[in-house]
Amino acid sequence: MLDTATGDAFVEFDRVQKSYDGETLVVKDLNLALPKGEFLTMLGPSGSGKTTCLMMLAGFETATYGDIRLGGVSINNIPPHKRGIGMVFQNYALFPHMTVAENLAFPLEVRKMGKSEREQKVKRALDMVQMGDFGGRRPAQLSGGQQQRIALARALVFEAELVLMDEPLGALDKQLREHMQFEIKRIADNLGITVVYVTHDQTEALTMSDRVAVFNDGKIQQLAPPDVLYEAPENSFVAQFIGENNTMEGVVTEIKGDSCLVQLDGGALIDAKPVNVTKAGERTQVSIRPERVEFNAERLSPDAHLLDAEVKEFIYMGDIFRTRLSVAGNDDFIIKSRNAPDQERLKPGQKIKIGWLAEDCRALDA
Repeated sequence: MLDTATGDAFVEFDRVQKSYDGETLVVKDLNLALPKGEFLTMLGPSGSGKTTCLMMLAGFETATYGDIRLGGVSINNIPPHKRGIGMVFQNYALFPHMTVAENLAFPLEVRKMGKSEREQKVKRALDMVQMGDFGGRRPAQLSGGQQQRIALARALVFEAELVLMDEPLGALDKQLREHMQFEIKRIADNLGITVVYVTHDQTEALTMSDRVAVFNDGKIQQLAPPDVLYEAPENSFVAQFIGENNTMEGVVTEIKGDSCLVQLDGGALIDAKPVNVTKAGERTQVSIRPERVEFNAERLSPDAHLLDAEVKEFIYMGDIFRTRLSVAGNDDFIIKSRNAPDQERLKPGQKIKIGWLAEDCRALDA
């Protein structure tokens, strides 16, 4: 279910379309509304339309059709520098010949702000990102994480209510990227600003966002809070794109209320929750998360499914074990289990029983 424009929305896309050649739509009939203070992430593979949406909101691209509104006012014909939107890019876009303070002061000078007020705002913005002592340095004297903080401070310096971020952490190493995810979220929450964030990194999207819009083929496939997106994907694209997922092909043999029977191509008959199927005879892709599958059937309720499995690989990963099995014709069936004292170390070739609860298994589109 897509969110449509509402009266109290701060940012609105109303039936927005974008084509570069007059034929192919890169963004197709986008309806999206954000309240003030929301952290929304646009997530999707390359070419899915997410960055184009961000660039239309910033004013660097023009919508082919439809209306983009900010605070109820159409901004289609307002140039980027008059929209009052902060912008953070992956490459920081800092001026190398200016000091940190001069970089921050520049957007204020463009707005014809007086010197003392500029200095006050620059100091406040640097303090926000814990970089108060770095005003006199040049970008080349800063680490990647510090440069990203300065880029964020520059987006915040003129007290923009809306900040757009395009893959801002893509150039950082894993540990620093994870630290900056929490830092950006904390700053956004403290200031109450609205953030539209673009990434192709699912973990980043799940960690930082109030809601995530999953894009594919120019459309939002699902718009939901991170936990709903992960636990209750509405179609097979979202199930596959968000987190790790086991899928098995089959045919629906019966639907009864909120349960259905699926005959797997590998032979087994299983119960599932019908999400994207409507009638018997339909082909389906059944989806189950690796951490929802149990080795120890006695931990599950009596009505849980039990299937025969053969261990292909058992990998120690510190906090978890990752086991690859052959199940019902699928040789890449994954189970993630907690590193617990009672977890048996399985060996390749070992035959075991595995199980899961029917409500954790979703019958999606084929």
